[in-house]
Amino acid sequence: MTDNLVLYDTDEKVGVITMNRPDKLNAISHEMREEMCQAFARADADPVTSVVVLRAAGRSFCVGYDIVGGGPEKEARRHDAMKWHDSLDGDINFEMAPWDMRKPVIASVQGHALGGGCELTMFCDITIAADNALFGEPEIHFSSVGPAIIMPWMIGYKKARELLYFGDMIGAEEAERLGMVNHVVPLDELHERSMKFAKRMTYISPEALEKTKLAINRGADAAGFRNAMRAGLDIVAPLYAAKTDYGEQFHAIRKKDGLPAALKWRRAHFEE
Repeated sequence: MTDNLVLYDTDEKVGVITMNRPDKLNAISHEMREEMCQAFARADADPVTSVVVLRAAGRSFCVGYDIVGGGPEKEARRHDAMKWHDSLDGDINFEMAPWDMRKPVIASVQGHALGGGCELTMFCDITIAADNALFGEPEIHFSSVGPAIIMPWMIGYKKARELLYFGDMIGAEEAERLGMVNHVVPLDELHERSMKFAKRMTYISPEALEKTKLAINRGADAAGFRNAMRAGLDIVAPLYAAKTDYGEQFHAIRKKDGLPAALKWRRAHFEE
């Protein structure tokens, strides 16, 4: 059993990054975020590979940021907008790492991909999802918003507004229909099909892949993509420090009865 929160390996010309916190459904702690950034840099610099697969151990890809951990440091910034901005700035730099890498990154997704996990898949070049995958940004239920407002760029404004305003989850087939996912495959074939897809891409010259990705990214940046990500961060960061009715109630229940009780209380508001 390894203590590493993130693993890196290679399979022929494919670099494989594995989020390895399955007991927490790969919730992103500060330590895991740092190890992920190191793994992205290592994978991009690896001279042996030309394509990267981002996957996760266990039954879920990533349920987002760890809102249980953080301890005194998190409590200290609870109502400090500047401290929250600094923290979220680190989050958005981490999430955009696949976008900024020279090599194409393929997200291989099973189970939940929520919050920061959902955003991370959208910053990858390609997403292959198991048929049990669920995507969504539920943070708004407790008066937060993901630091990277990327969803409108992936699926369009109308549907993105609905998903972001309600925090609803969608399945893999709906995500594919909207353009958030490239392919949906059976769960038991996810790893094999993702690796087959990645290895097929390695038959393209690394130089051509790199320049094609750069051209696409430069075009997106010319249209305002990167500025939109930074503007979104500047707007939503103060919300994390704000005192909202639902946010304060959620925090009080979580502190008294634990996170599962707080989530259950909040979900009850949206049951039909």
